[in-house]
Amino acid sequence: MNYANIKTCDIANGPGVRTSLFVSGCTHHCPDCFNAVAWDFGYGEPFTDEVEQRIIDSVRPAYITGLTLLGGEPMEPANQRGLLPFLRRFRAALPGKTVWCYSGYTWAQLTGQEPCRCRCGDTDALLALLDVLVDGPYMKELHDLTLRFRGSSNQRLIDVPRSLQAGSVVLWQDVPIYAEHSH
Repeated sequence: MNYANIKTCDIANGPGVRTSLFVSGCTHHCPDCFNAVAWDFGYGEPFTDEVEQRIIDSVRPAYITGLTLLGGEPMEPANQRGLLPFLRRFRAALPGKTVWCYSGYTWAQLTGQEPCRCRCGDTDALLALLDVLVDGPYMKELHDLTLRFRGSSNQRLIDVPRSLQAGSVVLWQDVPIYAEHSH
């Protein structure tokens, strides 16, 4: 797997301050994609153990809320194979941090409710390691600058653990990051 970019101290792709990993490779080719350069699976640099460690170290400080996966397309089967061992390593090292993932695939496709070539042997395990999935392709005609953490109104912010437990989509509810400390 290759990656296109790593942004530390990112505040645009999830709540709080995050590190965002932009993987290379996407077959959606959404019109007006903000990161079309990352459609090519060969673009960027190899995703090595050293790169994984650099990301983990960048998320370690207390003021960093978590990690966000974008692309390209993190849920392309080739990228799932690269991301699954990394996310297991990440969760073991930083269990209190959140993991968000942006995918042009829908929840129904990723969970096998609708047929999709995105499903592979790693999909269920990868989904289980996520806190929030922003699902659905970017749609230029549904673009809305007022939406938080997404580009078009068809995209949903899905609370993955609650959705897996419920067996149906449960939308993520924005809770102040430090709400538990406000008593």
